[in-house]
Amino acid sequence: MRSRNTVIDFTTPLNFILQFGIMRKNLLTFVLATAFVPFYLFGGTKKDNREYYRITVYHFKTAEQKQELDNYLETAFLPALHRMGVKNVGVFTPIANDTAADKRIFLIMRGKSLQVFTEMQARLTKDETYQDAAKKYMDALYNNPPFTRMENILLYAFPDAPLLTLPKLTSVKADRVYEFRSYESPTEKFFHNKVQMFNEGGEVGLFKRLNFNAVFYAEVLAGSNMPNLIYMTSFENMADRDTHWKTFGADPEWKKLSSDPIYQHNVSKSDITLMKAAGYSDY
Repeated sequence: MRSRNTVIDFTTPLNFILQFGIMRKNLLTFVLATAFVPFYLFGGTKKDNREYYRITVYHFKTAEQKQELDNYLETAFLPALHRMGVKNVGVFTPIANDTAADKRIFLIMRGKSLQVFTEMQARLTKDETYQDAAKKYMDALYNNPPFTRMENILLYAFPDAPLLTLPKLTSVKADRVYEFRSYESPTEKFFHNKVQMFNEGGEVGLFKRLNFNAVFYAEVLAGSNMPNLIYMTSFENMADRDTHWKTFGADPEWKKLSSDPIYQHNVSKSDITLMKAAGYSDY
């Protein structure tokens, strides 16, 4: 056995060929052994853990349509999602539904990858329990549909808030208020500036410090009001909501951030929807 201090002899052609062959064999063994080692173990970047969200908005007009949608979501769709491993599905109705001509139900689900959403319909088709429970909804007549329209919004979580967070509220579900905000920007450049304001600028951290119980923050990848971002906060009740926003507006950190010349004119429209959770919502 060669000692560690042995000098490799390249002085003759034969020795060179033999020693070089051994070196090549060892190099090949090393390459094959390390080919499947995760890249980040060699100093690369770890895999991004940001979630994707899909928000489905059901538009309807009548009490009968709402009853049909609620029955479908509660007894068929949410149980099927749970069987797929999709947890913490939120279902919400705007407080203004009572007087609105266009009434809505919001369904918010999350996925670790886009594949969760692209494969969902195929999995539902194979789920016999779902097919039985959803039969009335799926077989609705053309002149008596359970909704007027439905839309999907695809989102990608912010770096500083990569995962959906369940609100830590102690009030009964019927009293809680969920605030759904969409901030539209005039251009894509201003949109990225607003996203930066939330992340690097510290707006996400400010909401956390003031205990806004944010459920998610995300940029919209596909939707009808782009470029825009959406986030949702939650409160014990309406009075709690009003108190939080009053505190936010007076906070020195917010005043400094909102007056920073870097972050001016990055929101052209804010759409605010106050909502209540459905009784069967997961949160």
